[in-house]
Amino acid sequence: MSSWLKRQINTFEQYTIDVIFGRREDVRATIFAAFLQSLSVLFNGIAQARLWLYRKRILHDQPLGCLVVVVGNLTVGGTGKTPVVEKFARALRDRGRTVAILSRGYKSKAPPMWKKWWYWLSHTSEPPPRIVSDGKKVLLDSEQAGDEPFMLARNLPGVIVLVDKNRVKAGTYAVKKFGCDTLILDDGFQYLPLKGRLNLLLVDKTNPFGNGHLLPRGILREPIKHLERASYVFLTKSNGQRDSELEDLIHQHNPGVDIIECAHRPQYLQRFGSDERQPLEFLKGKNVGAFSGIAVPESFEKFVRDLGGHISFTRRFLDHYRFAYEDFVEIFSAALAQKVAFIVTTEKDAVRLPDGLPCPVPVYYLRLEIDIIRGAADFDEAVDRICFPETAMPIG
Repeated sequence: MSSWLKRQINTFEQYTIDVIFGRREDVRATIFAAFLQSLSVLFNGIAQARLWLYRKRILHDQPLGCLVVVVGNLTVGGTGKTPVVEKFARALRDRGRTVAILSRGYKSKAPPMWKKWWYWLSHTSEPPPRIVSDGKKVLLDSEQAGDEPFMLARNLPGVIVLVDKNRVKAGTYAVKKFGCDTLILDDGFQYLPLKGRLNLLLVDKTNPFGNGHLLPRGILREPIKHLERASYVFLTKSNGQRDSELEDLIHQHNPGVDIIECAHRPQYLQRFGSDERQPLEFLKGKNVGAFSGIAVPESFEKFVRDLGGHISFTRRFLDHYRFAYEDFVEIFSAALAQKVAFIVTTEKDAVRLPDGLPCPVPVYYLRLEIDIIRGAADFDEAVDRICFPETAMPIG
């Protein structure tokens, strides 16, 4: 794809996002919004029909003979799902479970079609899922694995990480090849062929359901009433203050569901391409640059400011954006012009930086981890139910 075409596609995607979030109010945006709304009606019908087919057993999910934990959301992007998956996988691993994380590898680079055909001809079967980590080594980079699977593999030694659009196939492979007894279905709330014993639903407390519309007019993947399918609801990005209205809405659709409130806490600054690690106080009073390609860049930039950093310039890219050489020329030129002490980015963006990138200005990424601030007993109970089902109460 040419650089010009890539820029045009990115411009159109950004315009669509601006319309969805109400950042454009001109006549063209109003017409485009009406068009997107008509598509949302169609999308809603398809989502409802698909769920009905599975509920009526016209379409069947496939049991794999092991415990399956689903982590997902009702919306696209920005709920802080990866740290929750990491926390849950680590807790399960530490309690003796053999864990595999199954991901579709969003925006990962799939093997060329000829390789798939050659495997099929030589083995008379589908190619196996891509092994991001076998629990001992990370075997793929972020481009081949996808950003989140690569991050999880790097941060979770002892946990298997597999990528395949067909999560049933990936789960079967994890059980047979690695002897896994617990599967975590990453971003799997809408993946109905593999049913979870626990459905962990994440809701971004700062923007729970967007404008209330389904894709492509809004950010909802399915209607809000489908909160009823959650075993537990995780309220992410909490500031510690309870939101009674949001909790009432959740309980309206899912009476009695346990709500676990959590915050994403910065831990330290890690220098790109180095073992150097700095405490958060390193940011205080420093003039820095910031860039990110995530769904909600405002939250990342707020972290930097709250930690005392003065952001001299920012560059925002689309979620999962693959950086080009020209992007870094522009970023470093701005950093040198502004005479910043260093540049800050997110961990998810750092995995997309090319190895050996010459950095005339130091680049650090901000490491975040999940912190349960309310409902910690519920989280421990959920882990206990999975680890010790014979001694715990049955999962509904």
